[in-house]
Amino acid sequence: MFIFLTVIQALVAAALVGVVLMQRSEGGGLGIGNNPSGGIGARGAADFLSRATKWLAVTFVVLSIVLAALAVRESRVGGISSTLDRNVESTGGAPDLLADPVAPPVAAPADAPAQTAPAAPAGDDPLAE
Repeated sequence: MFIFLTVIQALVAAALVGVVLMQRSEGGGLGIGNNPSGGIGARGAADFLSRATKWLAVTFVVLSIVLAALAVRESRVGGISSTLDRNVESTGGAPDLLADPVAPPVAAPADAPAQTAPAAPAGDDPLAE
């Protein structure tokens, strides 16, 4: 529904631009509608173009409001989680925030000395449950 209305709004915007460009301005516009002996007179074309501009503008504004309401409704957050995951393993240093959480950990080379993390006292974390 959202994509359909967005396409309709784009078409209305293109039509609105075209109708505005066809209108006669004080400087002569694009010169469309200057021939009074044509199928419809200059006054009739001006009335039609002004009415078309009005209705296209109203349609554009209404579609904008509807699309904004749909966007707000679709982007609502279901709920806020107030819990924190405190089950983090101690690595002895700062956590690697750029590491891929799904990728398996990379093993140290066999000839590298083993590093052990110092054990943290159990009562050191006031937030631990």
